[in-house]
Amino acid sequence: MSPENQSSVSEFLLLGLPIPPEQQGVFFALFLGMYLTTVLGNLLIILLVRLDSCLHTPMYVLLSHLALSDISLSSVTVPKMLTNMYAQDHSIPYAGCLSQIYLFVHFSCLDSFLLAVMAYDRYVAVCHPLHYTSIMRDEVCITLVAGCWFFSCTHTLLHTLLMNQLSFCAGTIIPHFYCDLDIVLKSSCSDTSLNELLILIEGGLLFIVTVGAILGSYIRIAVVILKVPSLKRISKALSTCGSHLFVVCLYYGTFAGVYFFSSSGKSKDKDVIASVMYIIVTPMLNPFIYSLRNNDMKRALQKIFRAKDTPWCH
Repeated sequence: MSPENQSSVSEFLLLGLPIPPEQQGVFFALFLGMYLTTVLGNLLIILLVRLDSCLHTPMYVLLSHLALSDISLSSVTVPKMLTNMYAQDHSIPYAGCLSQIYLFVHFSCLDSFLLAVMAYDRYVAVCHPLHYTSIMRDEVCITLVAGCWFFSCTHTLLHTLLMNQLSFCAGTIIPHFYCDLDIVLKSSCSDTSLNELLILIEGGLLFIVTVGAILGSYIRIAVVILKVPSLKRISKALSTCGSHLFVVCLYYGTFAGVYFFSSSGKSKDKDVIASVMYIIVTPMLNPFIYSLRNNDMKRALQKIFRAKDTPWCH
């Protein structure tokens, strides 16, 4: 097929998940249930943080933004995937594909930045508990959150603007259930060396900064605790950091499974299935991790269900 520029390519074709036709209905119900659980669970976190004054602290403000990001990350891809499974229509408009790339990359980056800031917040809480309120005051928290959103938008805009300059062949097929940046680049008829260089440099820098901030925070926490080790100090640190550390391991574990330990080119179906973990399963599990392992969230939830006016702040 002859190349056509981006203005003349009207749509792409998403192959979707590698599921046999006779099992489409079962998986549609499964993924719909998981998506609804993700939305409702993360909305519950946002609602609890909003309504309970005891949760108006930097940790929970950051958590509410992470919940919003998780809802958005799933909503960018899952509804389209479910629509394609239900209607058996795998086409996606060019503009829709470009928008999906922008939003997906944006909220993926936002998750990374927020997890890094949350790690710093936990470092301050464990290593400088007496100065926590002065270090993580409201204006600092707002600045950090605004910075996460700003740098995520800037990072994503660079990739999207460069993507918009590429040409694609008519009838381009994308072997995935959403418009993944790397796969769409490989489907282009243009020279994508500049795009790939940007992903390598700018994406690598993003990874180093966010992972470095998380590792640095937890290394400092470990050093401070092990200076005077005691079961009580270790238990308190795990109580303070356990939920965040669990989410970090889950997030970067699935991320690594998708992007660093991807299967060979002959087994791309495994890469598609691995993406389900990153896009659907992880955002669904985060509310359970924070609500089940966090006493403040449990108490706030009990306040709503029991409709009591007794404050839970201590």
